[in-house]
Amino acid sequence: MLARSDRDESVNRLRAAIISGRFMPNERLVEQDLVEFLGANRANVRIALGKLEQEGLVISEPNRGARVRLVTDQEAIEITQARGVLEGLVARQAAERATDADRKILKDLTAQMQAAHAEGDLIGFSAINGHYHAEIHRISGNATATRLLATLKSQIVRFQYRTIMLAGRAARSLQEHVDITEAIVAGDSARAERVMQAHLEEIIAALRIAMAKTERVEGL
Repeated sequence: MLARSDRDESVNRLRAAIISGRFMPNERLVEQDLVEFLGANRANVRIALGKLEQEGLVISEPNRGARVRLVTDQEAIEITQARGVLEGLVARQAAERATDADRKILKDLTAQMQAAHAEGDLIGFSAINGHYHAEIHRISGNATATRLLATLKSQIVRFQYRTIMLAGRAARSLQEHVDITEAIVAGDSARAERVMQAHLEEIIAALRIAMAKTERVEGL
């Protein structure tokens, strides 16, 4: 049991390091360095690398070892499109299954996002946003969709801040979350699915704008 716990800890710590940017896209992941970084043995490091390769965060190449997978702009768009379908599904199911306590949690988180936006705290706003979506996943009770969404989101987390920093995007995102909350609280499953998918479509539009800006800057 302890060995399994150690393996899971190695996977979780390496995943968090990649998602947070501690290890950058295309950076080589040297086994000995990871042994020291994770405080784990080589067997657990290899298990962690294998698990994260399955999740799409790591890529292994013959005779070259492992590196952090670079997600292209087009892949980020496609991943977000896939997220839109799954997020719409869990929003629909959350509207059908939410209890009074669940509805209160979503309303409280929406109020926290409003407060963060009013204070200009975009990092805090983004963090609450992540918690908000996690609660919708929990409320939906759909473990499979939740697992798939976690994998998809982990692959494109570095794109998240490129969109929220766009002028006016935070205000629009806030209104989209208000609409989602209202639909789930009202138990309107069809509207919950519709407004959630519209939210992801807006994220895709913002991604395209952010990517175009990056291309122009890199072309200077």
